[in-house]
Amino acid sequence: MSTIAATLFRTSDAAVMLRRLLAFDAVTSGAMGVLLLVGAGLLEPLLAIPGAYLMLAGAILVPFALGVGLAAARPVPSRGAVWTIVGINALWVIESFAVMLSGAIGPSMLGIAFVTAQAVFVALIAELQVVGLKWQARG
Repeated sequence: MSTIAATLFRTSDAAVMLRRLLAFDAVTSGAMGVLLLVGAGLLEPLLAIPGAYLMLAGAILVPFALGVGLAAARPVPSRGAVWTIVGINALWVIESFAVMLSGAIGPSMLGIAFVTAQAVFVALIAELQVVGLKWQARG
């Protein structure tokens, strides 16, 4: 997996790969947060997810993205910060499925696909972050 990550982020340096991955996480999280905040009204009828849920998710993502961006700006990302980000990403994935399975929302097929796709994307990012941390620990 570290070979795949190195190829994706075009480096053989673990710290550089982690920084790039964190920057990618920050940009994609921030973009999704803004999309959900600004576009909740447009997305609600398409996804059949209440606008309040979409806006809440966006309101969570924007400050998260800022924090991840700060971690990415460090020359060598802090292991503690990256593990915290991995944990938050994992919690996001769990909560994404939990909110659908709980019956709290009744998303359309497009809504189910949307929630599932973003959760899988976040899980992949978290996995790559773990790979980067392991790679960095090996020196």
